[in-house]
Amino acid sequence: MDNTIVAALLGLLEGLTEFIPVSSTGHVLLAGYFLGFESPGRAFEVLIQLGAILAILGVYASRLWQIFSSAPHDPEARRFILAVLLAFLPAVVVGVLAHGIIKTVLFETPALIATMLVIGGVILLIVDRNPPTPTVMEAEKIGLKKAFYIGIIQCLAMIPGVSRSGATIVGAMLLGVGKRAAAEFSFFLSMPTMAGAFAYDLMKNRDILDAEAFGNIAIGFICAFISAVIVVRWLLGYVSRHGYALFGWWRIIVGSLVLLALAVGG
Repeated sequence: MDNTIVAALLGLLEGLTEFIPVSSTGHVLLAGYFLGFESPGRAFEVLIQLGAILAILGVYASRLWQIFSSAPHDPEARRFILAVLLAFLPAVVVGVLAHGIIKTVLFETPALIATMLVIGGVILLIVDRNPPTPTVMEAEKIGLKKAFYIGIIQCLAMIPGVSRSGATIVGAMLLGVGKRAAAEFSFFLSMPTMAGAFAYDLMKNRDILDAEAFGNIAIGFICAFISAVIVVRWLLGYVSRHGYALFGWWRIIVGSLVLLALAVGG
């Protein structure tokens, strides 16, 4: 299949899965593996996340403006900004220290990715069915200590297949955050986390990316942006009514099918 078409399909897949707890990177890596798609330094899979970042910025533009414009005179707004930055901090440290092994080992192990999908699906189902009684129902009300713990848990998503949104949502729910608030905090935390990953990966791989690679990244970015806007607008209403069970089962089914395919195909 033509690389341009594959890049578009992978971009759509990235946007559709980035903000639901199924691991967008895991899905994109596995789809690329079976489609025979190769990207220099595995930069494509990280850099197209910029499309999803811009989707969040677009959907939450008015709310972000309200938070930042009120920060100089509103201590609650300042505290929320600090909470997001504290949650982001562990990912900075772990991402920089483990970048090499993440890209050269973990990204190249389809069986590990599929296994993490299954394990994460089981955990998601358990937590969704038996969540602790929530004590925080708004993302902006999450305390600094809870935010930092959520950030530590987010670092598990450095393993592809775990899911950044899945780790942060499950972590927040276990810490007493309501389902909708957990998803929203995951959205806000995704902005600095993915922007940082984008900037660092681009810096590390700038010398090995050629015109074709940048062309594929641009196509994937545009497709990721379009599909992510749709998902973000839909997701909060869905999880408020139905929870996360659908995504848990999806992870288990996809991970199991991939393990079966790997076993059959060697």
